[in-house]
Amino acid sequence: MLKTVKPKNARAKRAMAKREPQQTENPKTTLFLSGQKTSQILKLAVADLCTLKRPFVERFTKKNDIHPFDDASSLEFFSQKNDTSLLVLSLHSKKRPHCMTLARTFSHKILDMLEVYINPETFRTLQQFKNKKPSVGLKPLLSFHGTVFEDPVQTKYTLAKSLFIDLFKGQDAAEVDVEGLQYLISISAAEPTDASPTPQIKLRFYLLRTKRSGQKLPRIEVEEMGPRMDLTLGREHFPDPDMLKEAMRKPKGMEQRTKKNIDTDVMGDKTGKIHVGKQDFKTMQTRKMKGLKRSRKESDDDEEVGVEDSGSEDDGMTPKKARV
Repeated sequence: MLKTVKPKNARAKRAMAKREPQQTENPKTTLFLSGQKTSQILKLAVADLCTLKRPFVERFTKKNDIHPFDDASSLEFFSQKNDTSLLVLSLHSKKRPHCMTLARTFSHKILDMLEVYINPETFRTLQQFKNKKPSVGLKPLLSFHGTVFEDPVQTKYTLAKSLFIDLFKGQDAAEVDVEGLQYLISISAAEPTDASPTPQIKLRFYLLRTKRSGQKLPRIEVEEMGPRMDLTLGREHFPDPDMLKEAMRKPKGMEQRTKKNIDTDVMGDKTGKIHVGKQDFKTMQTRKMKGLKRSRKESDDDEEVGVEDSGSEDDGMTPKKARV
């Protein structure tokens, strides 16, 4: 049986309640860690990523003896201690130069991981681009280019796409102001060939400039603002199917209620079904017309003649309409 920890005071009780699963979780915070050995390229890259991800970021500068693919218990401890669900470990070695390990946790347990190696020849920092930078806390636009990201089978590139979306998406918002869309993150990869079966991922950051177009909608231009990274994929750790199913499960209160008998067709029009009860035509109220009413004199003649009135119809004579 698992040991249940009881809070000693009210402050510890509030802290434990804050760490419990919530119906609406807080924005994902990223923890940046350093391994036993790092490089100047990694330090600059981590500093630029922390600048873009503020305020949902934590950074440790002390070196740690962590090898996540051998033992991930240290990452799980840091995740639980700092309440961070995303971790980025910087580690440089001769075998794996300029390596960043992207890790994602569920319930403070490692869900999946991926290694990316930064190309030092094409790397450019945020400060090397002399232009305006976006404000703190803005949500970026994410754009993925390449068929490798749309593979139906789980691969390194589909895992990289999922991790990059969680890393850069920021805080969830139901509505976004157009003025807040100030920069774009472009993530592209070439088609795999026999010469290069694992193409590099090109990570680019662009500023959005609005220009006059003479029309109602402005013309949008992009300007690179940095950093510029060319990433090569390394080792990966795919999520466990049972753990992933539990992580993707939505609570009961978060599911949207669907209205019955209301649907949307291919053209986007809203259609609906109406269920009508059983109708009794005997009690149906019809429209009354003055020309169909009989006069009082015609009703008296019908009573005297009775069945003999049918002969007049055979003679071809039509009764005159009575005035009312």
